[in-house]
Amino acid sequence: MEIQVETNSGERLDAFLAAQLADLSRSRIQTLIRDQFILVNGNPAKPRDGVKAGDRISVALPEAVPDKAQPQDIPLDVMYEDDDLLVLNKASGMVVHPAPGNPDGTLVNALLHHCKGKLSGIGGVERPGIVHRLDKDTSGCLVVAKSDPAHQSLVTQFSERSTMEKIYLAVTDGVPKPGKDTVFTHIGRHPVNRQKMAVVNPPGGKTAITDYEVLATDAATVTALVLCHLHTGRTHQIRVHMHHKGAPLVGDPIYGKSNKNTVHAGRLMLHAWRLAFNHPITGQPLKFESPIPAEFEPWTSKAPLP
Repeated sequence: MEIQVETNSGERLDAFLAAQLADLSRSRIQTLIRDQFILVNGNPAKPRDGVKAGDRISVALPEAVPDKAQPQDIPLDVMYEDDDLLVLNKASGMVVHPAPGNPDGTLVNALLHHCKGKLSGIGGVERPGIVHRLDKDTSGCLVVAKSDPAHQSLVTQFSERSTMEKIYLAVTDGVPKPGKDTVFTHIGRHPVNRQKMAVVNPPGGKTAITDYEVLATDAATVTALVLCHLHTGRTHQIRVHMHHKGAPLVGDPIYGKSNKNTVHAGRLMLHAWRLAFNHPITGQPLKFESPIPAEFEPWTSKAPLP
């Protein structure tokens, strides 16, 4: 579908399309824009971009995925829950939503059972309640929306980052230098291996910003415990940025080192440690801290955590 903009209204792209596409919510439109199913003049755009006369907006709706997810009684580590949301401590190894190769046993299956179907529908039938995701082997804090208004608010907070804080702990194979810095790049699909993400030259990809600080090092293994504060939420962002700094994460099967001297921790050493945001309905500030997995102890024991 292609839409031609006739006037210079100055409207945001998402607001303009919400008026044009009555069967899609504004939040769903924002997701489609970020996932590049909606292009302006053939190029990726942002929901807040203004539209102008002559713009050609192409909309390619992804095919609906049948709802094959079934409730399953899978234990969840619930840190907080009310009528609008819940915050989980996701275990490493748990897939967030069903996909080829992982048709069940996922977080979505567990949520359908735990919440008895009361989950927001904005993410589509295949991702009910899912506001953001953690990679399969990443552990830690993850928020789930139980109502559509909560989902919309949380998506906005994640996008604008004004009230959202996400802090991770990572163990790197090598020590990133300098010991404290901000990595500011663009991240997009790897030009050769489409299963990977990579730092790319602008205007390709999307802006990705990570503050990091080395908290402790281990001279014997040449590894480091690194605190990462995300200002954007790109796919594999910390994994790509640490690889870009020459210190990929320990246990990373995609971006990690493959030599025999690599430390083996039995998992991807990335943990979503702290999560803060405003309650999507009441506005109350909420802060959560996920218990640090035992695999991190050899590094966390070397220095006090902030």
